[in-house]
Amino acid sequence: MEKTKLIRDWRGRDYLVGDTPQELINRPRSWMFWLPWAAMAAIGPMQYGYAAAVPALLETHGWSAIATLTPLAVWIACQAAVALPAALLLRRGALGIRVALWAGGLLSGTALLTVALAHDLPTIIAGYALLGGVGAGLVYGACTEAVARWYPERPAARVGFTTGAFAYGTAPLAVAIGLDGRGLQPLFVAAAVVAWAAVGAAAVFVRLPPRNWWPSHLDPRIWALDSMALRREPRAVRQFSLGQALRTGSLPTLVSILVCAGAVSIFDVVALATSGVLVPSATTPEIASATLSGVAPPVTTPEVAGAIFGGVAPWAAVALLLVLNGAGRACAMLAAEVAGRGRTLSAVLALLTLGQLLLAWGAVTGSEAMLLVATVPAGFGGGAFYPLIASLVREYFGEEHTAPINGVVYSAKAVAGLVGVGLAGLALTVSDHAAVLFLAAALVLAAAALSTTLRQPGHPVTLPR
Repeated sequence: MEKTKLIRDWRGRDYLVGDTPQELINRPRSWMFWLPWAAMAAIGPMQYGYAAAVPALLETHGWSAIATLTPLAVWIACQAAVALPAALLLRRGALGIRVALWAGGLLSGTALLTVALAHDLPTIIAGYALLGGVGAGLVYGACTEAVARWYPERPAARVGFTTGAFAYGTAPLAVAIGLDGRGLQPLFVAAAVVAWAAVGAAAVFVRLPPRNWWPSHLDPRIWALDSMALRREPRAVRQFSLGQALRTGSLPTLVSILVCAGAVSIFDVVALATSGVLVPSATTPEIASATLSGVAPPVTTPEVAGAIFGGVAPWAAVALLLVLNGAGRACAMLAAEVAGRGRTLSAVLALLTLGQLLLAWGAVTGSEAMLLVATVPAGFGGGAFYPLIASLVREYFGEEHTAPINGVVYSAKAVAGLVGVGLAGLALTVSDHAAVLFLAAALVLAAAALSTTLRQPGHPVTLPR
């Protein structure tokens, strides 16, 4: 076996070169990519699957719109609160990746089973929202940390592709629920089994490489001088602590962007899935009355649900949105390597804004074509900002304190969940749905405006930017 050696590049970054994946884990490192990818796809139904199932849950349980959406808000808050601390503990060696995945998989499968079998709100909040949020946070943190460590030459693009599975892995479930909402129970039972199997397989095989490990087929010093590598991994002016990052102004701006964009991303799934949200003109008086009163519609038939979209079933729009949401994360990271992360983030937020405006237009006109067209920019923009913001944290504040700083940013997803669920609840309880969509567009437009003010901190203020 080749002797392991520690190499330092011109930027002061250390690389541990020598051991191959075959020598470390007796497998190709592609296993350390596809197993986390599958695990992320398997737990996706806890967020996007529940959002897509809101119409079926309204019909099945007879709860009000706010009651039905409350577990989703609590789940998002718990998942956001646990994901980055889990990654930090893994990085420090205080938490084993096998323990994180086993515990996360067990809790995630149990949460999906709770949605399938429970009939009272307290049980769903406890079993799905609280325990499931913790479980998803553990799996999310473990999978992203593993992929980033095994692919240090392209961590942002690989992690973006992996987190994309969190969205498009839910598309089959969304389609199945949309085709027959009465199959909610067996579908979520099946999703629980898949989550246990996929995350369990990851727990058996996924391991972390040694700290600063680097693939031996790449010379790290040559790689560090490559112009494309410099675009992928821009160097921060200096290493910022969490307190220093908070005082720069850039970190609060990133948090604000994530809150606004994250809220609209969550809202879009519920809005497209929920019958009567986008095109009220096709809603029957009985359904309109029930929606405005905050309770489930007394009658929901396939004919009515299809008519709401002018003949296009809501599940088709939701499935397209989820697929593009996941694909957009990987595509945005590739674009950022050429155009830069800041410009790409502004473009992504502009797309998301355009999507809301087109959805509002579709709601006003009842245009089937416009609704489908609107799903494309809303889908691409609705997920791509997450990996871009995470990458900007490293670019702006350095690698030394990335975990705690990124934890502050990602925890803003909890606030985004509350705002997004609030928007969805508002859309289900008012008659002017277009107004809610315009409000969502205003939120993302504010985020896009904020993104244009972002600058890498640490430069002398007297120098032109």
